[in-house]
Amino acid sequence: MAIITISRQDGSYGSEIAAKLSEKLGMRLILKDTVLNEWMREVTNDYQFRMLTESPKFYNNVMDCGLTYKEYIEGKLLSEAEKSPCVIVGMGSQIIFGGHPDALNIRIIASDSTRVERLRQKYGLGASEAERLMQQGDRRHRRYISVLYGADWNDVRHYDLVLNTDDLTVDMCVEIISEMAAMKDRIKTTGEAPASPEPGPAIKRGEIRFKHPAEEEFARILDMYGIEWQYEPRMFPVKWDAEGNVKMAIKPDFYLVKFDTYVEITTMDQKYVTTKNKKVRMLRELYPDININIVYKKDFHSLLKRFGSGGEDEIDEFNRSEKNTVQRRDDKEQGEGTGQADQ
Repeated sequence: MAIITISRQDGSYGSEIAAKLSEKLGMRLILKDTVLNEWMREVTNDYQFRMLTESPKFYNNVMDCGLTYKEYIEGKLLSEAEKSPCVIVGMGSQIIFGGHPDALNIRIIASDSTRVERLRQKYGLGASEAERLMQQGDRRHRRYISVLYGADWNDVRHYDLVLNTDDLTVDMCVEIISEMAAMKDRIKTTGEAPASPEPGPAIKRGEIRFKHPAEEEFARILDMYGIEWQYEPRMFPVKWDAEGNVKMAIKPDFYLVKFDTYVEITTMDQKYVTTKNKKVRMLRELYPDININIVYKKDFHSLLKRFGSGGEDEIDEFNRSEKNTVQRRDDKEQGEGTGQADQ
């Protein structure tokens, strides 16, 4: 096995498991300290280095070489993995190596009570201080993955194996991971592979509950042209508080698969779309690789006229009606709102 990535909760024994696994399998151990002190120290000044230790958002800034710090680190990790087998702890490695044929992505967790007790013993803290330390660590890890990759740190789909260490020792986890890595190597060598499950049924448009009639009209137009789309497939956090909790986010209405582009529909008057414009602007700054466009009221009504749809009156009535409180509530759940509907 060339690459094993370890994502871990503080107090879950994840770091101890990674260290022992590296020793057992003779694989290089790459930690955040490795990345910062061995790789980034030589290409940053004091201010840049400090910002890398404090702000995930700073990783999206461009270096003198033309790459963002995030891209530079990703390139280094991929390069090191090509040179020799390695165990990589954190740094979004479960995303970077997601789908890599030679990677095994592991998640190490434990119950909150177990983690608090371990942190309490390790650092000589009281129960409340240990709990606060645990929560701060979770927010820090969660924000890093969310800011840089728009992903959920806790989403099990990023991992091949999740181990709960409440009742597992470090040695037991090392043996389990080692055996799984060996099994994956055997499958690759022999060409055997587990049977693939049948794909699930595609979601039909009639099964989707659109929040606004404009969205349904837009979907109809896309269907007329045979353009593959997904409805609200992903949420992008764009603002956090000092503790790393998401305070503002945007969930674009559509994703056009062929064009790799998100589309946000707004049919409210221009004076009510200030918050939406702000969110889209922040999304573009935080996620420069994401393509997103806004379709405003005037443009959308032009589309309806072009395709002979009679939905204008229905949409305008909806915007004035109490039914649109659903949209206002969704905007509030995603973060700061204007008190007016986004649509």
